[in-house]
Amino acid sequence: MSTEIENVIIVGTGCSGLTAAIYTARASLNPLVIEGNLPGGQLTQTSEVENFPGFPEGIDGFMLMDNLRKQATRFGTRFEQSFIESVDFSQTPYTIRSANKEYKARAVIISTGASPRLLGVPGEKEMFGGKGVTTCATCDGAFYRDMDVVVIGGGDTACEEALFLTRFCRKITLIHRRDELRASKIMAERTIAHEKIEMAWDTLVEEIEADETGNVNGIRVKNRNTGEVSLIDCKGVFIAIGHLPNTGPFADAIPIDDNGYFLPETGSQVKTAIPGVYVSGDCSDHVYRQAITAAGMGCQAAIEAERHLSESE
Repeated sequence: MSTEIENVIIVGTGCSGLTAAIYTARASLNPLVIEGNLPGGQLTQTSEVENFPGFPEGIDGFMLMDNLRKQATRFGTRFEQSFIESVDFSQTPYTIRSANKEYKARAVIISTGASPRLLGVPGEKEMFGGKGVTTCATCDGAFYRDMDVVVIGGGDTACEEALFLTRFCRKITLIHRRDELRASKIMAERTIAHEKIEMAWDTLVEEIEADETGNVNGIRVKNRNTGEVSLIDCKGVFIAIGHLPNTGPFADAIPIDDNGYFLPETGSQVKTAIPGVYVSGDCSDHVYRQAITAAGMGCQAAIEAERHLSESE
């Protein structure tokens, strides 16, 4: 039995993938969206999104993604849950394989996102997403106005998060396991000099503690030199130790950088060296990583796919 050839297959259902689905569906391309193990992406684990345009009072992250899915479905998008294991982009139609099925498509949009690196300490998962543990100061910083928070990390991202949080928070403790930051010199100097930021050097996180309501109340740490254990009171924990782009099954077909992010063609955010294969969202964007920028890239990828298919005909 031959495999049906799709016009467009979109891999991933975050803001980027679902926006691509809306645009390609409205272009009558009848897209097939392949969902992974977290339909809707990271935003489904966020309690409140206040910076997505069009929602002056904010919107629950799960509801935002559900709305995008309903909008894509309204125009004819089809969804199938599967986990991609390998691809063959050497010839058209392109082949995408899961453990038990093979898909073929004339165009492919990869919007698989990225997963934040976590600490793996007690309390982290229990309070992640709405209870005080987060990986995005831009997304959640305003919820901690006039509160004490901690940022964990030592690179540019951690410094950027800590400096951003000074706009809202009363005090930020930056926890780093070494005795100097890995960040660029200028970022490190700004961070250390800021009056609202206190450094906790040579410090390891042992546990994130909760209050009686199940929200973050403090973080238990250990000095790696002295062995002393102490509790830092805080209401928010911002983990800034990097992300892992979900690019593994495609890495042999599309160039990636040293951190695993897709490398699009020069001059484009979404085009790859393979005609008809596009990347969008957090799997290729390691700079902005916002819902709205991911949606914008999904739109670009969809328009490029539509043009490619039209020209191919």
